[in-house]
Amino acid sequence: MSLTPVYLGLGSNIDREAHLCAGLDALAGLLVDMRCSAVFESAPVGIKSGPFFNLVVVGMTDMPLHEFDRKLKFIEADNGRYAPDRVGLPLDIDVLLYGDLVGNFDGLILPRAEILKNAFVLWPLSLLAPDALHPGEQRSFAELWSNAQIEQVLQPTAFSWRQQQLTPLELLEAPPG
Repeated sequence: MSLTPVYLGLGSNIDREAHLCAGLDALAGLLVDMRCSAVFESAPVGIKSGPFFNLVVVGMTDMPLHEFDRKLKFIEADNGRYAPDRVGLPLDIDVLLYGDLVGNFDGLILPRAEILKNAFVLWPLSLLAPDALHPGEQRSFAELWSNAQIEQVLQPTAFSWRQQQLTPLELLEAPPG
């Protein structure tokens, strides 16, 4: 079976470092050539909660879309996402892009609309894959980010996973904006 590139959005607002690291560890076992974006702190969108840490991950998979998405649900569940007594959102993993698929795939709509709506998805995506094209828009993620009119404040955040600093120093030292 051939490998398909997949882009994922990850977020957490409860025990953020631990849940994101656990999610990344699990994803490292599912994806080939996995790479991570910088990590950003953002205010919640659509829910009342504390701030989130968000990042985007890209890698290759040989799994069909629905099998892959089901594995992501198990990773979320392992981190308390579906616990009846949960408070906040321990770990959220969304398929942003799966190859060049465009459309509704049994309820999974790709590319995910949040790419164009949320700075905490588009900015890290533009840093991770600036020249990659959005399959619906046919414009690069760098171009989409530079033209975005999104009213969200993001703060690049120092974050280590497996002794690797994910957020580059130049982002951490840049003036807020």
